[in-house]
Amino acid sequence: MKKSVEEDVFIPLYPKSTVEDRSSLRSKFQERRFWSAVKLLSNVVLWDGIVQEDKVRDLGLSKLLNRYLLLNILNTPLGLDNIEKCNKVVACLPERWFQDLKGGSTLPELHNFSQHLLQ
Repeated sequence: MKKSVEEDVFIPLYPKSTVEDRSSLRSKFQERRFWSAVKLLSNVVLWDGIVQEDKVRDLGLSKLLNRYLLLNILNTPLGLDNIEKCNKVVACLPERWFQDLKGGSTLPELHNFSQHLLQ
């Protein structure tokens, strides 16, 4: 899993003006890479409960979400596409990780993602 996250994930960052045209090749390529990384995130978190939780959280959240997915989400114009991306990421996260949290708090690895959701 670690090798896949570190070596196989690539989501190019293009200027917003380049990817606003959803029919452009750059935009389509960036979207395919994003959704491929989301699928990898969902596969990584499936190992929760089998592999040590801190390892799964490090790979899934610290490395995959914060390093790759969040950058793409932040560069996606606010609107339905951004909401869909955020919903898919949230759907990947195991509820068990949030059971012992106090109201209004989140996992440290999700701080930046949470700030985006609040905006």
